[in-house]
Amino acid sequence: MHFNLGTALLGAFALLTSSGLAADSAVWVDPETGFTFSQYAAAFEIGKTVTFRIAIPSTATASAPYDAVLQIAAPIAVGWTGIAWGGTMVTNPLTVGWANGNSAVATARWATGHTAPSVYSGATLQVLKTGTHTNSTHWQVTFKCTGCTTFAGSSGNKTLTPTGSNRLAFAYSKSKPTTPSSGSSSFPVHDVTNYWNHDFSSAANANFAALVTKNS
Repeated sequence: MHFNLGTALLGAFALLTSSGLAADSAVWVDPETGFTFSQYAAAFEIGKTVTFRIAIPSTATASAPYDAVLQIAAPIAVGWTGIAWGGTMVTNPLTVGWANGNSAVATARWATGHTAPSVYSGATLQVLKTGTHTNSTHWQVTFKCTGCTTFAGSSGNKTLTPTGSNRLAFAYSKSKPTTPSSGSSSFPVHDVTNYWNHDFSSAANANFAALVTKNS
């Protein structure tokens, strides 16, 4: 199952800047961690979704790198899933997660072509204990990423706007990684990809640093 947009729509998106995109995400306050997230439910099958939630510091500016917290909530049938911070599967940070026992794993990757992505040393992930767990129906991983919102892409250095919308992409596979306990594990090719416009302005948290510490 694959999602595709028409040529005309793709052309229209190409003419817009990140901050000018209409957002597909919505605000959600997490009662477990206390973060205010901007979230998007990405369909990977008809009637089935993976939810991606982003929180950033309210002090973030586009002129400097800033941290972000990503929370992935997925049905247990999802082998792995993750997002591309630059809205494409190549030359931008990829953050991928999967279930591991009663917990979950997150890893940062980078791809230079349509091949298996390698571990990315340009981003550091801190998995938060609160907000990371697996049960009989779902798994969830919550982590802070340092190095996901600023990167050197194919067209030069890029910083995601914290005051508007950014185009993100996701990938999903029903197949699990080779070694689920390892963040450097290989994993199968995706079954579905798609992209959306995520509003970062509604993801601002004045107490971002305190919440990271509280949930660590």
